Amino acid sequence: MTDPQASPEPSKPLTTGDLARRCHTTVRTVRFYEEAGVLRPENRSQGGHRLFGQAELDKLQLIMDLREAGLSLQDIRSLFALKRVHRGSPAEASAKMSEILGAQIDEMQRKISVLRRLREELASTIAIIGECRQCSSEAFPQTCDDCDLMERADLPRAMRLLWDHGAG
Repeated sequence: MTDPQASPEPSKPLTTGDLARRCHTTVRTVRFYEEAGVLRPENRSQGGHRLFGQAELDKLQLIMDLREAGLSLQDIRSLFALKRVHRGSPAEASAKMSEILGAQIDEMQRKISVLRRLREELASTIAIIGECRQCSSEAFPQTCDDCDLMERADLPRAMRLLWDHGAG
């Protein structure tokens, strides 16, 4: 049993491969972010392998999330460098960080709205296109343009454009 008052054991250094595995990415990606200057190894093993700390793992996880959200590498670099390069007061630096993050949140909200709308449109398309499974037309797909289904007032744009005889 460990003493709860004892200081926690330092975490074991992580190799490039460890970072890649824990972030579900590739060694090449980890090296890319290291070369880009957003990840920095703390040390090297006796064999010359790069060794990273927990903070770099956390940073890589955030970087991966920010990239997934659509931020560019330059945007990410700027976020990580803002505090270090800002020459003003703490109030100015924190206001600038809040401004940048607020703009990112607004952009994410816009994307979320588009994704929700598209999800609904595609779900409607799946529901309607299910009716096409019962189609027995010998002249498929040429007869789709004349089908009553394609004349529905509630026909989603995706259905109209993806299932149209002239599409593709």
